[in-house]
Amino acid sequence: MANKVSNFSDLIQRVTASCLLHPLSSNGHISGARDADESEDDKYTTEDEEEEEEHSPYVETLEKFQNFEVKNEEIRTEKVNEMEMLLGEVFDAVSAMKKAYVSLQEAHCPWDQDKMRVADVAVISELRRLGVLRERFRRNVGGGSERGDWRVGAATLREVVAPYESAVEELKQEVKAKDIEIDDLKEKLKTATLLSSNSGKKNKSKRRVNCSSQTPVNMSPAPDLFESTVSSVKEASKSFTSMLLSLMRSAHWDIAAAVRSIEAASSNSTTPTADSIVGANHAKYALESYVNRKMFQGFDHETFYMDGSLSSLLHPDQHRRECYTQYRDMKAMDPMELLGILPTCSFGNFCFKKYLAIVHPKMEESLFGDLEQRRQVLAGNHPRSQFYGEFLGLAKAVWLLHLLAFSLDPPPSHFEASNGSEFHPKYMESVVKYSISMGIGGRMGMGLVVGFPVSPGFKLGNGSVVKARVYLVPKNGF
Repeated sequence: MANKVSNFSDLIQRVTASCLLHPLSSNGHISGARDADESEDDKYTTEDEEEEEEHSPYVETLEKFQNFEVKNEEIRTEKVNEMEMLLGEVFDAVSAMKKAYVSLQEAHCPWDQDKMRVADVAVISELRRLGVLRERFRRNVGGGSERGDWRVGAATLREVVAPYESAVEELKQEVKAKDIEIDDLKEKLKTATLLSSNSGKKNKSKRRVNCSSQTPVNMSPAPDLFESTVSSVKEASKSFTSMLLSLMRSAHWDIAAAVRSIEAASSNSTTPTADSIVGANHAKYALESYVNRKMFQGFDHETFYMDGSLSSLLHPDQHRRECYTQYRDMKAMDPMELLGILPTCSFGNFCFKKYLAIVHPKMEESLFGDLEQRRQVLAGNHPRSQFYGEFLGLAKAVWLLHLLAFSLDPPPSHFEASNGSEFHPKYMESVVKYSISMGIGGRMGMGLVVGFPVSPGFKLGNGSVVKARVYLVPKNGF
């Protein structure tokens, strides 16, 4: 500003000097003065333009900032609109999935296979739609170019692939079971071929006819399959007992008193003892003993004494075939789905009777606060609760073992250790591992007796033994 003022003062002095030197009467002088003034004006105009050019970058920066703010506002508005549309789609997808799930529930009772299939497809499609919307949300929030996007994509991929991996594992287990059955059939075929080749020439044609007609009879399970099924029963029993014990503790049961009652029942005593033989952390074994005793009651009869059938005696070959066929058909089925279709079949009646035998009315009311599950069972229905589902897992395992037992020729004999009997390692195994120091002469079990049986054992026709599980206690403390 000081520079401008000085220039302006200089200009006034020059104009004044020019007017004094060149009077107005002389046109030539006027023109000359005018030219001089114009040259001076051009000079100052050029200087002003140069100053304006010096300030032009600031103007351009301000304009760019204003344009950037406008663009950001437009982007924000666009993002908000897009998120609002996405949120609306999420609500629509959730509502559609809710309707599909209601249809799926309605198809269960009464059971409708076609409606089940349609509703299942609808639920899956809506879940996939929600997965796509979730991925869109992640991309909008992350911008699509962040370094962590590959991690989000990997996590999403794992979530999508996980159900298929579990399905593949289930299929592998089924293939393994089929391989065992195929090996069993090959062994039976080999045996039948040897019997046929050893027959006389005179009865050769007759033998072939007999072998061909008796092929279904020879389709019986191998002892290995029976032993693996016993292991499945043991795992199912442990799982159900663990849930039952957890519920008892949540209901603030006196576990020690319950264990003493179980001990009294196993020893056929009417009054519980004051002191329990069970260790502090071994209540689960006493409870498992109680559950198994109820589940295996009537195991030696072909229908658990639910009726007076004698098919195994009147038509033994046919009964073995039917038992093995039922085993193969039922092995891969979900018990809840089976009972949803046929609630009063033989297996359904078995579940009714065993549930009512294990779960006393007072026990159920104490554990759940009401008798709703018992009312459903007495009405001929199967509750869709977690507890009853766990019970069905055990019931199915015992039922399959029963079918296998009556599929074998001869059927295995089952035995159970009695309270106070000596421990025999050949026929028994302890549920609690004891050190050798408790034995005498280096033999585990010497000085120990059976406190109570936990699960029964089996002796198969080929001489192999499935050991009974027992709870051992010191002889002097029994």
